[in-house]
Amino acid sequence: MIKAIATIFSPILMFKPIRRIRRNHGLEHATVHMMAKHVKELKINGGRAVLDGFYIYGQAETEDIRKSVEEAIERMRNGEHGLAVHPNCGTGLVTTGLMTTFAALLGSVGANGNWQERLNRIPTMLVLSVLAIIISQPTGLALQKYITTLGDVGDLEVVQISRHEMRLPFAKKPLIVHRIWTRAG
Repeated sequence: MIKAIATIFSPILMFKPIRRIRRNHGLEHATVHMMAKHVKELKINGGRAVLDGFYIYGQAETEDIRKSVEEAIERMRNGEHGLAVHPNCGTGLVTTGLMTTFAALLGSVGANGNWQERLNRIPTMLVLSVLAIIISQPTGLALQKYITTLGDVGDLEVVQISRHEMRLPFAKKPLIVHRIWTRAG
């Protein structure tokens, strides 16, 4: 179903700026996959794709990111498009959040203002929420595969990688932010 939706919205998904963000998102995921393969005790907090590249947040060496992004591009160009999908992507987390919220709301339908009636609905809401979580995992991966990422990097190339430290309130250590700039795509 998600593939069919992506086909319908293909003109929008392949609109150059959106396609470029999807490619950067896929390259971000592939880079994290490569880092997980090569870096012991990887401490990545997340990433974010933008029009002209992507960010990686967490304790990582710039050289490890450079090697990983180069390997990711090479492997994706050689047909490993599945590297664009990552199980810890925000797409999956948002999908799970939305589906469990709607499941809980569905489980509460028909409960009147009485607190006892609402408490009696908790088992139903729990079962529906667990089912939503189970269904949301493959749904989130499919949304990544067909809508939010693109496994074909095309002529995308990395032009610069920079490292910055960001002070966060209440954190003992600064957050390391790597910015990866790309062009073409």
